[in-house]
Amino acid sequence: MSVRLKLTLSYAGFLMLAGALLLAAVLVYFLRGLPDDAVYTTGDLMIDRSAIMRSFTPVAAIVSAFLLVFGLLGGWILAGRMLAPLTRITDATRMAANGSLSHRIQLEGRKDEFRELADAFDAMLVRLEAHVAEQRRFAANASHELRTPLAVSQSLLDVARSDPTHDHGELVDRLHTVNARAIDLTEALLALSHAGQRSFTREPVDLSLLVEEATETLLPLAEKRGVTIDTSGDITPAVGSQALLLQMTTNLVHNAIVHNLPEQGTVWVKTSVRPETVVLTVENTGEKLSSQLVSTLTEPFQRGTERIRNDHAGVGLGLAIVKSITQAHDGSLTIIPRPAGGLRIVVQLPTPHHHMPPNSQVPQTWSRTAT
Repeated sequence: MSVRLKLTLSYAGFLMLAGALLLAAVLVYFLRGLPDDAVYTTGDLMIDRSAIMRSFTPVAAIVSAFLLVFGLLGGWILAGRMLAPLTRITDATRMAANGSLSHRIQLEGRKDEFRELADAFDAMLVRLEAHVAEQRRFAANASHELRTPLAVSQSLLDVARSDPTHDHGELVDRLHTVNARAIDLTEALLALSHAGQRSFTREPVDLSLLVEEATETLLPLAEKRGVTIDTSGDITPAVGSQALLLQMTTNLVHNAIVHNLPEQGTVWVKTSVRPETVVLTVENTGEKLSSQLVSTLTEPFQRGTERIRNDHAGVGLGLAIVKSITQAHDGSLTIIPRPAGGLRIVVQLPTPHHHMPPNSQVPQTWSRTAT
């Protein structure tokens, strides 16, 4: 049976039960205190218990039949009106199952359980539509990015096949560069997928040590580009995956070095502790960026104002990986353009309270400048 039919039978059953109890109460009221052998004469009419029962039974049957019909008809109408919002939600669910994510229920009326369910379903559709659109863009961009090095490799091989006298040493070097870029892209895609799955073990991590390690790793690149790295801040305890947080820090510092002034650029890296969060801040000099452009930098395959193609430009997934790692650690990522040029990127992660007792000492500070 459908829910509407079940509700209809329930309404009719309760109405019949209430009617039967009411009729029984009336009958008891009339017969109350009347002896079994008592006979009353009203004119030519003699009334006793049996006469009352004979007169009451047909009336009770008529009333019961009326209540049954009224209960079934009224219950069917009321159940239909009550379940109408559920029907709209069901229709929207079927449309979403068929791939139409743009449809919204937009249920009107007062704030009841059905309205809350419809609003929650609409909010879910909004997030799902945005997620699907993002995945489609990501798949299209990833396919394009992976196709580029493969197409270049194919072109180089075609040239080598058609011209046997071509310098094979140069060909090998170019193929090595193209292949290395394809490997970097694949590893970045795997890192992005791993971070999004949250399939990692959480352990105590000191962000300040990760900053030192990332700085040491990227110092040759900074020296090559004439960029000064200034690191300072507090000992910053956090909880998460050391490998992912190191990759996040390295990506931020690498991005700050690569997207900087042509010469005499500066990168500032600072860690700090707040009551509820630990903060990693990375700032760099560079060209002025608009807020509209900055808002798109965490999307995959975005590379700032131009698609830089050199040995250190990356594959356009650096900040996308940073965002994914930050979200996987229940943190927040804020990117602000600096008035003088460059960016200010702030990562906030939850404070591990069980690693920082209320009476703990003030965190130590450290600073360092690398040129």
